[in-house]
Amino acid sequence: MKKTYFIWLSIHCVVWTLAYWEYAPNLNAGRLTGVGVFLVLLFIVPLFKEKPLIQTLLFCAQALLTIFIFYPISNDLSPYPVLIQSLIMAEAVFYLSRTKSLIVIAVQIASAAVILILSTPTITQLVWCALYYLLLVVALLYHQVIHNREKEARLSNEALLEEYRKMKRQLLVEEQQARQDERMLIGHEIHDSVGHKLTALLFQFEAFRLTAAEKDKEMVGKLKELAEQSLEETRQAVRSFKQNEVGGLQGVIRLIRKLEIESFMKINFSVKHGAFAAPLTGEQSFAIFRAVQEALTNIMKHSSSREAQVIFEAPGGSIFRFEVINAATHDRYFQEGYGLKAMRERLEKVGGTLEIDYETHRFLVRGTIKLADWGGSDD
Repeated sequence: MKKTYFIWLSIHCVVWTLAYWEYAPNLNAGRLTGVGVFLVLLFIVPLFKEKPLIQTLLFCAQALLTIFIFYPISNDLSPYPVLIQSLIMAEAVFYLSRTKSLIVIAVQIASAAVILILSTPTITQLVWCALYYLLLVVALLYHQVIHNREKEARLSNEALLEEYRKMKRQLLVEEQQARQDERMLIGHEIHDSVGHKLTALLFQFEAFRLTAAEKDKEMVGKLKELAEQSLEETRQAVRSFKQNEVGGLQGVIRLIRKLEIESFMKINFSVKHGAFAAPLTGEQSFAIFRAVQEALTNIMKHSSSREAQVIFEAPGGSIFRFEVINAATHDRYFQEGYGLKAMRERLEKVGGTLEIDYETHRFLVRGTIKLADWGGSDD
């Protein structure tokens, strides 16, 4: 809006400067006062954007002032009154509604008619002026119709975009709730099946240990201890399933903080190319979270270094890429374990890929996901 105002102001400055040069020899105090009032009205019109009735009155006042300012000094018809009147009508059409702009146009045409009559123009000049004002009014009203349609379309698009963002947020909430419900169901299944069977297996080991030969008791004890460990890990898994764990990109930040505080890891986390604004689905965000979590867990288990680097980036807005890098000694017998294979499968399910780059002095895990649409984020 400010840019438009300065465009109108610049055009007025040019026209009024040219008009001043023409009328300068015949200007008097009255006309200068009229020009001053006109310019004051020009400056205050945009201030009443929310009060169209006042704007209508101000435009009408400007139209009437042109009669006083351009009262014909000679019988020659000057083009500058016509240009200034055209600007007043154009501004009225731009700022006001159809009805109010028509009122201003009617007052302005009446003012132009008064100036034309007092200028005693020729028939040809009258015809050309009438044709000019007719074409100007038609063009301005047509522009107003197109402008109003464009404005309505823009407002409609903004409303649809807001509704889309709202639905996307709702979908994300529903996805998280569905994922949590599924985790709860899996936790109950593990507890009711695997947990109970391991408990029964412990009782059977204990009963067998009491009746076993002395040479077998040590082996039975180890088997029982292994079963107890399995039962404890199963219970921990069930408890983790019941927790409402935060996933996605925000979950990565919480995970990094947790590892830094509890495991004394030093993690350098950086975000490039607006990665947090990338239009990832909830499933993709959760897959990224799990991949980074698995990569950092592997560093804790297998690396002698407690430092790592995590990078998120979305180059060009077409892909999302994450990298987890840590210093490591090269192992020529390295093979992908279950964790890396599960990470790869999880990313492939959401349209992504996984690369493992094992060099002499570093171990790099890089995941890439294609973005369906770059648009804003809603969130």
